[in-house]
Amino acid sequence: MKYTKAMKRLEEIIGDIEREEIDVDDLASRVKEAVELIRVCKNKIEKAELEVKQVVENFEEEALQEEKSGEE
Repeated sequence: MKYTKAMKRLEEIIGDIEREEIDVDDLASRVKEAVELIRVCKNKIEKAELEVKQVVENFEEEALQEEKSGEE
């Protein structure tokens, strides 16, 4: 599931809960769904952070190598 789709669904569930539009019989299943969506979003954010960190580290290493080769 895409991050934006998960966030949109999570916002819908939260909105329904805040407006008290969820029947008590459905509340537990909606909360479980919300928790799973939060996990999905958290995992995607963590993965993206790791990928960005890796890209930045690679860029810094390349820049350092270019700087060293330019000094020679």
